[in-house]
Amino acid sequence: MTPGRPVPPPLAKPVAPEPAAPEAIVVDGGRLAAAYGATSPDSGLVPLTLARRAPGADDVEIAIEFCGLCHSDVHATRGEWGGKVWPLVPGHEIVGTVSRVGSAVTDFAAGDRVGVGCMVDSCRECESCLDGLEQYCENGMTGTYGAVDRRNGGALTQGGYSSSVVVDRRYVLRVPAALDPAAAAPLLCAGVTTFSPLRHFDVEEGDVVGVVGLGGLGHMAVKFAKAMGAKVVVFTTSEAKVAAAVELGADEVVLSRDEAAMAAANRSIDLIIDTVAAPHDLKPFFRTLRVDGALFQLGLPSEAMPPVNPGALIGRRLSYTGSLIGGIAATQEMLDFCAGHGVAADIEVVRADQLNEAYDRMVAGDVKYRFVLDTSTLQGPAKEADA
Repeated sequence: MTPGRPVPPPLAKPVAPEPAAPEAIVVDGGRLAAAYGATSPDSGLVPLTLARRAPGADDVEIAIEFCGLCHSDVHATRGEWGGKVWPLVPGHEIVGTVSRVGSAVTDFAAGDRVGVGCMVDSCRECESCLDGLEQYCENGMTGTYGAVDRRNGGALTQGGYSSSVVVDRRYVLRVPAALDPAAAAPLLCAGVTTFSPLRHFDVEEGDVVGVVGLGGLGHMAVKFAKAMGAKVVVFTTSEAKVAAAVELGADEVVLSRDEAAMAAANRSIDLIIDTVAAPHDLKPFFRTLRVDGALFQLGLPSEAMPPVNPGALIGRRLSYTGSLIGGIAATQEMLDFCAGHGVAADIEVVRADQLNEAYDRMVAGDVKYRFVLDTSTLQGPAKEADA
C-alpha cells in the first residue's frame, strides 16, 4: 500500500478575510429559513428562524432536503465542547437542491442536487488549502456551524437543521443522481471521514483492513473497504454485533475481549480504522498489524486514552496516526465512488419533532447506523429571525 490523495481542482485567487464585525449583517435579498437549534446548553433543540444572506457573486443558495445527525452535533448543542454562541443550529451533512446562484457561478444551476459537509470556507492560500486539504487549513477552516464567517461580516455560521443555506460554490459538492439523497447525507461527514484514510493508504484488492467499532463511522469503513476489494475484519466487544458486521460485508468478526481470538489475529492486518470514541487500550490492536501496518484513530474520546508504548511501534515499523474528514476534492471523489459502487449509509429518517429523542438515542447507541432529518417536517419560519 502506498500513500496517496486525489489531485485537487484549482482554487480561485485567495480573497482576504474581512475584519470581523460585532454583529452579523443581513443583506437585502436574503431569506428567512425555518430551523431547529439550541438556545442554551440545556434548552434541547427548539424551533428557530434564521436570516440567511443573499447569494453573493460566488454563492450557491440551497433548499435543504435532508441533514444527517452527527454525534458531534450533540456535543456542540449541549455545550460539551466548550463555550458556544447561542442560538446554535447544528448540522454539517447537508443534501438539497440549488435554488439560486450568484452572478459568477457557472458550475451549478437551479435544480442541481448538491451537498455541503463540515466546512464552508478556508483561507484558500495556505499550503494545505492549495493542496486540496482544506480541512487542515493553517489559518483555520470555517465550520458549517458555530464558526465566525470572516468573509461575511463576522456572522456566526448556522448549520443544516434548516430549510436553506447559502455557501460559497468552492465548498459545495455535487451529489450524483445514483445516490438516494437521504442516505447520501451522512456521507458528507461519516463517509469522507472513513474514506479518506482508506484512500490515503491506497487500499486495494488483497489488503486486509481491520475496523474497530461498528457504529456510524465503523459501518461506513466496512462498506468502503469491501468496495475497494479488501478483506475486512471487524473488531467488536459485543457479541450482538457479530451478525450485523457480517451483514454489512465483514469477512471475519473478532471479539476483542477474547484474548485467544485476538492472539489468533496476530500479524494479520495491514490497516486498522479505529472508530471508537471511548478510551481503550491500543496494544492488542497493534499486535494484529503486519510489518509497516498502520492504525488510524478516527474516534475522539472525551477522556485520555491509555498511553502508547513506542516499543509497540518500533518492533514492526508501525504507524499510529489520525485523520480529519477530507478536503473538497476527496469528498467529491468519495461521493462519485459511492455512486459507482452502490455505497450509502444505513439510515433512519426522523422528523423535526423527533430530534431531541434522536439525540438521546444516539447517546445510548440506539441507531443503525445514522439518523437523518427530513427538513420538510420543519415548521415555517417566523416573521423575525432569531439569528
